Amino acid sequence: MTNLPSNDAGRLPLSGVRVLDLTRVLAGPLCSMVLGDMGAEVIKIEHPERGDDTRDWGVRAGGAETTYFNSANRNKRSVTVDLQTAKGQALVRQLATQCDVVLQNFKYGGVEKMGLGYEQINALKPDVIYCSISGYDRHGPERDRPGYDLVVQGEAGLMSINGEASQDPLKFGVAVVDIMTGMYSAQAVLAALYDRQRSGRGRHLEMALFDCGLMISVYYGLDALLMKKDPERFGNQHPSIVPYGVFEAQDGPLIIAVGNSAQFDRFCAEVIERPDLLADERFSTNVRRTENREALVPELRKEIRSRTRGVLLERLSAVGIPCGEVLGLYDALTSPRVERSGLVTRQPHPTVGHTDVMAPPYRFDGERLPVRRPPPQLGESTRGVLSDMLGLDAGQIELLQSEGVI
Repeated sequence: MTNLPSNDAGRLPLSGVRVLDLTRVLAGPLCSMVLGDMGAEVIKIEHPERGDDTRDWGVRAGGAETTYFNSANRNKRSVTVDLQTAKGQALVRQLATQCDVVLQNFKYGGVEKMGLGYEQINALKPDVIYCSISGYDRHGPERDRPGYDLVVQGEAGLMSINGEASQDPLKFGVAVVDIMTGMYSAQAVLAALYDRQRSGRGRHLEMALFDCGLMISVYYGLDALLMKKDPERFGNQHPSIVPYGVFEAQDGPLIIAVGNSAQFDRFCAEVIERPDLLADERFSTNVRRTENREALVPELRKEIRSRTRGVLLERLSAVGIPCGEVLGLYDALTSPRVERSGLVTRQPHPTVGHTDVMAPPYRFDGERLPVRRPPPQLGESTRGVLSDMLGLDAGQIELLQSEGVI
């Protein structure tokens, strides 16, 4: 590992690890953000003028930042280099020799043309952990295809399991394939770093959006293989547990999750006061309730709709049945629960005063991992990194800037 000066040294789990991040948009940046959250120094390479594509996506949150960009780029340093120039490519190769991990998600073959592919970097640093993120299997006939979350959601069958049975195929509300690919990629990097500690060996990790997207189908995927047809869609209800889902009370929706027959007994007797349902053999077990959901669920909806959320939530909690409100996103983010947990932080910003940044979800030894660096201004660390890591002086840096390399 590289020896990095840091006041976090010895505390954050990846202190001393340096990551060169050549990725953009979401899957790759999420991977590097996870590593940065855990203490790695992440050097994000961006185009000198436009930066990461997502600096122009979503709601503007500062001079060259947007909510989309900020969601995937905390705990990083931004260095601007034009990778289409020979000098820019040479700079990045030099930086790579001083990094433990290199991440890239260029279209297949693109990074090799710049002299930054795995074999080229491995020749300079044999123990490098190099992660390539692509749309499809890099060893298959579709390796040249670009990867887009929405396309993969369709091709991996995810849209066919989302939403109500009466709806057309429906995408997930967020770019779930990109997100899971970023998380899977971070896991692979962590495993490779652990293995390198024992073996001294670098690795080439190859991650594909389609592969990761298919994994999201989990038990639905196995259901489809076993039944040799698409599973039925149930929207906000559970396919194999009844009652378990979203229900409408007098004053709005709530979630009721009756997980077993003992809870169902308490639900009928003490929450909706319908003990007659317990005497009905059609509803005596969860399997039978699932088989007869069309007879049971309308009765439950009628009872739930006649009561307020407050009354229902109080009764459900009193008898130990999982339940909760269905909140809007703003209400969820500004709730006392989020505030108590410190999940949203306010970070200083040079032009707009401050910006909201999500905190890492990880706790180590009772402490939430910190936001050490807010999402970076475009190129804010270029001079510092080139000076500290490559030993370039002010005159050399000025020349590179005048030539449009940085």
